[in-house]
Amino acid sequence: MQKWVLILGLVAQGLFSARFLVQWIASEKQGRSVVPLAFWLLSLAGGSLLLLYAILRQDPVFILGQAGGIVIYSRNLYLIYKERLDAKQVALKG
Repeated sequence: MQKWVLILGLVAQGLFSARFLVQWIASEKQGRSVVPLAFWLLSLAGGSLLLLYAILRQDPVFILGQAGGIVIYSRNLYLIYKERLDAKQVALKG
């Protein structure tokens, strides 16, 4: 395996793992369980890079696992942005 592929995998896993730290810190600050936008952004970035890594490694199990997650992360980001856009439109009509 080429060294850059290994570095890609390590960076990707670091991003993907960082989402849990972000979620934990946000929850502690609010005193309740929350899932901040950064969690979903890190999920999408880390998951996408891990998918690329899995493709380069030609690992079909890893590819399927990451591809499914990317759909979920993207959908959550879409719903968050849609909700924010709807709220802005309501405020403008307000």
